[in-house]
Amino acid sequence: MQTLEHLEISTKPETIRVSALHALAYCPRLFYLEEVEELYTQDAAVFAGRRLHTQLEKQEDEEWEELFLESEELGLRGRLDALRTRDGQTIPYEHKRGRSHRDENNQPQAWESDRLQVLAYAYLLESAFGITVKEGRIRYHADNVLVHVAVDDAGRAAVREAIQQARTLRQSTHRPPVIDNERLCARCSLAPVCLPEEARLAHDREWQPIRLFPEDDERQVIHVLEPGTCVGRTGEQIKITRRNQPVETVPARQVGQLVLHSFSQISTQALHFCADQGIGVHFISGGGRYLGSFDTRQGSIQRRIRQYTALSNPDFCLELARKLVVCRGQGQRKFLMRGTRGKTKAEKLEKALAKLAAGIAQMKAVLKQVPQAKSLESLLGLEGNLAALYFGALPCLISPEVSKELHFGGRNRRPPKDRFNALLSFGYALLLKDVMNSILVVGLEAALGFYHQPRSQAAPLALDLLEIFRVPLVDMTVMASVNRGQWDVLADFEIRGTQVWLSEAGRRKFVELYENRKQESWKHPVTGYSLTYRRLFELEVRLLEKEWSGEGGLFGHLLLR
Repeated sequence: MQTLEHLEISTKPETIRVSALHALAYCPRLFYLEEVEELYTQDAAVFAGRRLHTQLEKQEDEEWEELFLESEELGLRGRLDALRTRDGQTIPYEHKRGRSHRDENNQPQAWESDRLQVLAYAYLLESAFGITVKEGRIRYHADNVLVHVAVDDAGRAAVREAIQQARTLRQSTHRPPVIDNERLCARCSLAPVCLPEEARLAHDREWQPIRLFPEDDERQVIHVLEPGTCVGRTGEQIKITRRNQPVETVPARQVGQLVLHSFSQISTQALHFCADQGIGVHFISGGGRYLGSFDTRQGSIQRRIRQYTALSNPDFCLELARKLVVCRGQGQRKFLMRGTRGKTKAEKLEKALAKLAAGIAQMKAVLKQVPQAKSLESLLGLEGNLAALYFGALPCLISPEVSKELHFGGRNRRPPKDRFNALLSFGYALLLKDVMNSILVVGLEAALGFYHQPRSQAAPLALDLLEIFRVPLVDMTVMASVNRGQWDVLADFEIRGTQVWLSEAGRRKFVELYENRKQESWKHPVTGYSLTYRRLFELEVRLLEKEWSGEGGLFGHLLLR
């Protein structure tokens, strides 16, 4: 009998928050993102601003209460900002930070979403206490206006209709489209997740998007490079204890990522704290290999279901993979082309220039074949040809004045056989970490990609997205630092037989170069606005998700000029 009772209880639908109905009236897509996909912005202050919990001055002849109510009959629950009882009448109050709506006669009115919210609270009160509520009131603090909302049968019907719409959306696997009123999007806290302007651009290439995506994430990326370092938590701060050094503390709100290199450690308390604060935690080996990230698996499964459905389609995967190969190949080719700008044969060896020009021309011919690739296997072959041509010509970009120890004879991976490859490998590990961080922030499944196949170490989706950023963030950074003479061939590297690794000093130097590069801006060729590279990671992952959400066409266009 207990089991049957338990089953009966568990099948009852979950009640809906009144604040969720407020979001629904504002924008069905906002409701879906919050209530179904469980997506929220990182800045808690944004959400705190949605509802103003103000302690009003009490008057002697009035009673004020804050009250939580839930009705299974209505399928609704919520916490009132304030409840006033006077002369036998119970009146729910809502407090809003902003201004009231104005009608054609400039008279103050409640916004429709606010009106629905106070009506829902009134309906909850009637259900809970068996009373009749005649009105609700909304205080708009920006213009100090009190708006009265009559509670009648039409209002109650509107609440019931909204509850039913919310239940229907909860069962749907399809995200609602962007609303027509773009002015609402500009005030929405979830615009950086929803990307409404980019969605409009996907449907109308003549659209001029307003940048609603945040310009930058100013939080620090802390790299813990010293072996034996312990990372913990003290209060609202991250505590870093290095051997024979003073303890360092950093406020959690200033930290975006923790990157633990080598044999540094982090406490379980700090891991829990980082998960709660939205701080990415990543691990890189002492040899510079990306090991993994702390994945809290937060958020709704709906996002992954859509990803599984889309990436189970071979034709769709092939289409995305073609975009990816073109994006990387064009980026590599244009980087090589930069090496010929303003150069004369007197400034460079004629043989090197001829080799560079030949590689550029051959890459152009191979890239023309990519759109006709009929399978991932044939695409892998074309990508291999492009990579061979690119790395074959890349040494031509190294200045003749560079020390021979830093010259590059071709790409070799792990273990790296020369200093240039050691720099590339470490850079790609840092890049993979940043790509993985954005995948986790967006809430996609890193193990399911569309081009790379599963392997023992890196996740396929992370390897896919890595290709977009290799050239601008790693290859260009390495080449520029080598040509500028920023590397000490002895102090910055460790030689172990035929293997070459970065020393601790070299890793520290590279981290600084890489993090500085991420702060530089790039104008997105499709959206038309500029962002730092560190913000472009997340934007590109969100644009990828749009490819299987009915708003595609914007992914994979980050090409060098």
